[in-house]
Amino acid sequence: MILERNNFVDIKQITNDLKGSPFEGQVENLKELAQLYQLRHSGVNEIGTKLENLDDEYSMNYDHNPIHHMEERMKSVRSLAGKVVKKGLSMDLDTIRKNIQDIGGIRVITNYIDDVYRVESALTQQSDVTLLKRKDYIKNPKPSGYRSLHLVVSVPVFQSNGVFDVPVEVQLRTIGMDMWASLEHKLRYKTNVPKEKVDEHAGNLKEYAGELYNIETKMQAIFEDLQG
Repeated sequence: MILERNNFVDIKQITNDLKGSPFEGQVENLKELAQLYQLRHSGVNEIGTKLENLDDEYSMNYDHNPIHHMEERMKSVRSLAGKVVKKGLSMDLDTIRKNIQDIGGIRVITNYIDDVYRVESALTQQSDVTLLKRKDYIKNPKPSGYRSLHLVVSVPVFQSNGVFDVPVEVQLRTIGMDMWASLEHKLRYKTNVPKEKVDEHAGNLKEYAGELYNIETKMQAIFEDLQG
């Protein structure tokens, strides 16, 4: 089941999001930017359908469904502008098309660690899905302790004016990793917390990330033993 977030972007929203941003007034063709978002959103829909089909198949044909739930998201234009600045790119639509691949994405939450790789394999082995990029932060966690498997895949999207290969970001992680990431995100973006307290909690979270991973590994072992 996909828990879709209502964040599709239209021209009015793009105009509002650009107000006060470094690129206010610099995007000449807002309609083209909206069309880019529509195309990326269609790519998310295509990958979402594939994952929902897998979800249905696992539920019907197997004793264990590795997918707990899924979430769709579209990057806000303000977040997109921030990423363009961070990468040192221009707010040129051709540049954005070529260099920003995570405008649209899906997060897949699994029950166990091995389920992450099971879903990855089932998705990327499909003939019309092309793997563009893969970063395994589960086996190689970030310095903060963050764990997740990040994929960028492309999928053909059929429009009235042709077929387009559209990139979609897919994040896969366990329930425990998702809980940790949500708390760590809140810590980084809650601006009214004193820095010393942020540093203290960040250190604790890094320690807990390792403990949580060990616990999830042990729980997976119990599950596998029960499966026989």
